[in-house]
Amino acid sequence: MAAARPAASGRPRVMVVKIGSSTLVRGADGPDRAFIAALADQAAELARRGWALVVVSSGAIACGAPVLGFDRRPTDMPSLQACASVGQCVLSAAYDEEFRSRDLLTSLVLLTRSDTASRTSYLHARDTLTRLIELGVVPVVNENDTVVVDEIRFGDNDTLAALVACLVSADLCVTLSDIDGLYTANPAHDPSARLIPCVEHIDAAIIGAAGDSASAVGTGGMITKVRASRILMTAGIPSVIASGEEERPLVRLADGEAVGTIFVPPADRLDIAPRKLWIALGDAAHGRLTVDAGAARALVEHGSSLLPVGITAVDGAFDADAVLDICDPDGFVIARGLAGASSDELALASGRRQEELAGNRLLAALAERPAVHRDNMIVFA
Repeated sequence: MAAARPAASGRPRVMVVKIGSSTLVRGADGPDRAFIAALADQAAELARRGWALVVVSSGAIACGAPVLGFDRRPTDMPSLQACASVGQCVLSAAYDEEFRSRDLLTSLVLLTRSDTASRTSYLHARDTLTRLIELGVVPVVNENDTVVVDEIRFGDNDTLAALVACLVSADLCVTLSDIDGLYTANPAHDPSARLIPCVEHIDAAIIGAAGDSASAVGTGGMITKVRASRILMTAGIPSVIASGEEERPLVRLADGEAVGTIFVPPADRLDIAPRKLWIALGDAAHGRLTVDAGAARALVEHGSSLLPVGITAVDGAFDADAVLDICDPDGFVIARGLAGASSDELALASGRRQEELAGNRLLAALAERPAVHRDNMIVFA
């Protein structure tokens, strides 16, 4: 496997590990203490080798449900949030006990989209996590399911793990799940599916191969993991999807051993501006612009700004400066950026050349600025 990127001078290498509910929780028995103990052993071994670990942990709702007497995951929001509240205490206690017995201190960091949609709050979260790492603490991060609602939720901890990896400038991000990597098709349905050991570029075919492998106790699937890995590739951070049943996977990965599927970033993605990473991950997309083939090539191959003439469709209602997905003619997301104008303005201006806009009193202002400026856009790897 390709090595993790070199650590900056004076700082440990940082590994972010995301653990899915299906890996961490064993039905009504609550947290898998043997798994957490093995994770703590690996954290101690990594620390001896100069690595710091950050854990992005799912499982609060799955741990809280049986404690509150539910025989299956509830569906109403108050019950889900009650389960998360109780389950987070159960999980935190398990992490604290196992890690503390190995002389490692853990902390609890709960986030929602509202904590990162603001650039200022995003930077505060970064500074807190960075300081915890400097102090030798193992942060345990989760979405704050006790208060989160659909409008401010990440939706899955795969996206949260990618966000955390970018916040701490991780050298490697690992997802431990109930499947041992990305396959050419869903192995549960296609016996001819083959494991893909290395991915260097994510296109529509790779997204299609991801399919859906969501479990009964989790909310994510392979598709969310691949999308998160694509953002990490854009950020220059290698990522791995592997089975949580692997023997000492984190230590083996730190040693450069091949485990699961590794997503290798292109070499020229190592210096993406932190602000662009915030655009990619800090907030959910509030709308979508579809562009023609010429505009797509200009964005991907030349790093151009997006002009109204290249837009073929505007979806969603949004204001200027909202985060938008930018899609090619096939609907594949190729970039994300901040809107240079509202959805109403862009809908009227789409497909029009600058001279046509300049002659229209309602749209003249858009002749002087792009629909999405390249400084406010991140093109995905």
